[in-house]
Amino acid sequence: MWSAPDHGGELPISSTEYRINDRIRAAKCRLIGFDGSQLGIFAMSEALRIADDQGFDLVEIAPTADPPVCKIMDFGKFKYEQSMKDKAARKNQSKIEIKEMKFRPKVDKHDYETKKKHILRFLDSGAKVKVTIMFRGREMAHPELGLNILERLAGELAELATIETPPKLEGRNMHMLIAPLKKAPEKVAKTDETETEAAQPAEESE
Repeated sequence: MWSAPDHGGELPISSTEYRINDRIRAAKCRLIGFDGSQLGIFAMSEALRIADDQGFDLVEIAPTADPPVCKIMDFGKFKYEQSMKDKAARKNQSKIEIKEMKFRPKVDKHDYETKKKHILRFLDSGAKVKVTIMFRGREMAHPELGLNILERLAGELAELATIETPPKLEGRNMHMLIAPLKKAPEKVAKTDETETEAAQPAEESE
């Protein structure tokens, strides 16, 4: 005759949610104390009583183990610490924005300089820039015109940007992706000032 397994056999509600106290469905569990010590296997009712006597929660931390693992903890404090860690992780994740600037293969000087200024502004803000050359009709017979523009840009921006994806022709467009160079930290000027003062002879007292 088939009987239900002793362990929970179920995944957590989500990666950030846990079953606690009366919401735990298993008949027994492997219990971990508040200090992290292994207390052994207990009936769920007994594990709940132990946690309650200590004034803490019983939290199912490994629901698919056999039997599931539960830990005695301050669940409110645990959730707060987790939210702070998640917040810090999100803050540290730098979101790189990608802007796009489009050129025609026969762009005039004024339009070229205007678009280059926009690219410089994007790079200065920390964004990557996808430079696109758009070909139309018979212009497709002269892809070197677009390549010349991209190579010219790369050369003029060499001190501020690096080519992340070299020029590539896709359909009627040629693309190049450039990324801003990491800025070197500014040196503190006080060091030079201190050295200058040290080099000056002390005034003689009258």
